[in-house]
Amino acid sequence: MKDSYLNFVNSPFGASLARSLGLPKPEVLRRYRPERPEFDGLVAIGAAREPQLLDALADLVASIGVTSVAHESVGQWVPLANRHELMTGRFEAADPGSSAKLAALLFDASGIEDSTQLEPLHAFFHDTLRSLGKCGRIVVLGRPPESCSTPRQWTVQRALEGLTRSLGKEARRGITANLLYVTPGAESGIEATLRFFLSPRSAYVSGQVVRIEASVDTASSSAATDLASLQAALPLDWKRPLAGKRAVVTGAARGIGAAIASVLAADGAHVIGIDIPSARDALETTMRQLNGTALTFDIAAPEAPAQIAAALAEEGVDIVVHNAGITKDKTIAKMTDAAWQSVIDINLSAQERIDDALLAAGILREGGRIIGVSSISGIAGNLGQTNYATSKAGVIGRVQSMAPHLRARGITINAVAPGFIETQMTAKIPLTIREAGRRMNSMSQGGQPVDVAQTIAWLAHPGSAGVSGQVVRVCGQSLIGA
Repeated sequence: MKDSYLNFVNSPFGASLARSLGLPKPEVLRRYRPERPEFDGLVAIGAAREPQLLDALADLVASIGVTSVAHESVGQWVPLANRHELMTGRFEAADPGSSAKLAALLFDASGIEDSTQLEPLHAFFHDTLRSLGKCGRIVVLGRPPESCSTPRQWTVQRALEGLTRSLGKEARRGITANLLYVTPGAESGIEATLRFFLSPRSAYVSGQVVRIEASVDTASSSAATDLASLQAALPLDWKRPLAGKRAVVTGAARGIGAAIASVLAADGAHVIGIDIPSARDALETTMRQLNGTALTFDIAAPEAPAQIAAALAEEGVDIVVHNAGITKDKTIAKMTDAAWQSVIDINLSAQERIDDALLAAGILREGGRIIGVSSISGIAGNLGQTNYATSKAGVIGRVQSMAPHLRARGITINAVAPGFIETQMTAKIPLTIREAGRRMNSMSQGGQPVDVAQTIAWLAHPGSAGVSGQVVRVCGQSLIGA
């Protein structure tokens, strides 16, 4: 589905009219394209007292071929030759007409231990924000509050969430702002997540808080295995990181499910798409285009989990994406028992039963990934969607409750929570409600199925082993349920 207003105000005539009438002009988001450079431009890195992640940040920026800068001198951004420069001097806004627009702002706040030490954050973003280009990226890094040793450190690290979310709402122009809490010991395990949040792949993900953990216990070892060591040993191909992996995607025939399958296949995975028998033709067409495998099952049927497990048992799987879902909207006073139960069965209970079958038989291999599709309706609720919101909140509950239990096998479980995504389903929403859904976020537009798919691909990445029990909203920083 196309956004006519977005297209109009970004045409030459429409842009002129929008300026003259003072109409909002949503930015055309820069999304990932294989034929275009994924990273380019200048990255400004800032830090507060005793930064603990600075080496990892500078090394990452260098590894992706982007120039990092520490301050402005004589109208030009200066290459970061000495990391200690970050602790001295102040940034000044670059000339708006200068070609030295920044592609990203990174700030290491990991060393802040008291609210009296927050001033460097103000200084850095005050001096750099106006120099950040369209569709730029803001990433703040800190320590998980629950890992802090003192109440004051917990307090100030938690304060970073308010800063980051506010930056996302102030920056506009397609700019995203996100916060990464890095557990002590996980410093060398942040690259996949930082790459995602710095790249066009995260175009519609903003205002999010992600925790990266340090270590896991593996069933094949009697001692704890350091996650950073595991990740360092992985032969990561950043172009095809899922090569050799097998990924199951439910509801894969069309829409968001087909987009998920396409992105996972592009990342190297062999995709097994599952959908209902009535969608067989569409599913087979989608899988044929991806050199994948099509399986037709009604996932809500009592026998489906055992049948799916039997179909996957010989070769096993590495990634399971629970995307299949339905809506049957009515206010609860008018909702039938059947409408309630079918939504709960397909959107939630089927996920539980399928995972139980795959885990019990060892079909989902150690180090595997489980990713559920929730919704901002499961976070904020929605009029006429008590059944849907209940099911999607339950997906979040599964992620949070199962993460500790799966940790011993090195399996992660996460969820994405889409906001307003341009699909056939949202095309059926009445115009006024549809327009409100599109505009009530920091991007002032709806997302695309590929935005959900790219976020799932990041969670499925071998380098995301430290991310588990997380719910990441793909909503352009929606104002609903924020």
